[in-house]
Amino acid sequence: MSLRWLLIGFIVLASCSSSKKTVKKEDKGPAVENALLWSVSGKGLTTPSYLYGTIHIICKQDFLFSNTLRQKISESKNVYLELDMDDPSMMIKMATLVVMKDKTLKDLMSAADYKIVSDYVKDSLGMPMMLFNRMKPITLMSLIYTKVLPCSSTESYEGKFVELAKAQKKEVKGLETIEDQMRVFDKIPDSVEAQMILEMIRTMPEQRKQMEEMVESYKKENIQQLADQMSESPEWKGFEDILLADRNRNWITIMEAAMKQGPQIFAVGAGHLPGKDGVINLLRAAGYTVTPVKQSFGEMAKN
Repeated sequence: MSLRWLLIGFIVLASCSSSKKTVKKEDKGPAVENALLWSVSGKGLTTPSYLYGTIHIICKQDFLFSNTLRQKISESKNVYLELDMDDPSMMIKMATLVVMKDKTLKDLMSAADYKIVSDYVKDSLGMPMMLFNRMKPITLMSLIYTKVLPCSSTESYEGKFVELAKAQKKEVKGLETIEDQMRVFDKIPDSVEAQMILEMIRTMPEQRKQMEEMVESYKKENIQQLADQMSESPEWKGFEDILLADRNRNWITIMEAAMKQGPQIFAVGAGHLPGKDGVINLLRAAGYTVTPVKQSFGEMAKN
């Protein structure tokens, strides 16, 4: 997978950190059915649109793309992702947005901690630390995240959506911009994100186990269990709304306007779907009928 896809997909880290926490039952909202693909109809829509929960980066052997999903993409007017990943200016924008102007990663850590990170970047990523010293911590986190996966060959669901959209001459659009995503992380202190880098490195075996459990839930389409497995380290506590809920609410407005123009397909991280402030519940609360769609996998499902 290219560096472009890793960096553009870094938002997944907000939902997949290392320390478990207990979620109160009343905070979970209505339970949702086991499904990754959903039909959105009603409220005056003449044709249904579709919603799909992705996992941003996954081992190639675990990657499945159903024939049903291919069909729904074919039936849709446009493909909406969290970001417009077909935007040729994306990397140029990111090159500016990820730079820290008045500090470095070295300023955010003790000398001992900085050495731990530097050694890991050199030994595990095969890169010099100087490449990341002036970048915002979330950039380095996106690369370290790939080491949580127990494989060297990975796939991206977003990448597949873009590939199929191009082949079918459909437009790829974003529910938010890269500027929007960076503003989310700019609300979180760089020092917090720097500590998350250390936590990821120090607890890599535990994180790999947790990721394995999450992938199994994903493959079973059990998004409620997946959401329960998603956890937050103590440093992220208090930022839940800006990382998930606020963004979900913003997306609903864009989705409603798009669906009025014809059938669309929306693909977002699966962790955004369930829960009180999840996309499914917000769409239902807005008056839409959101129902699970059973997927059919055939010989081409892994291609």
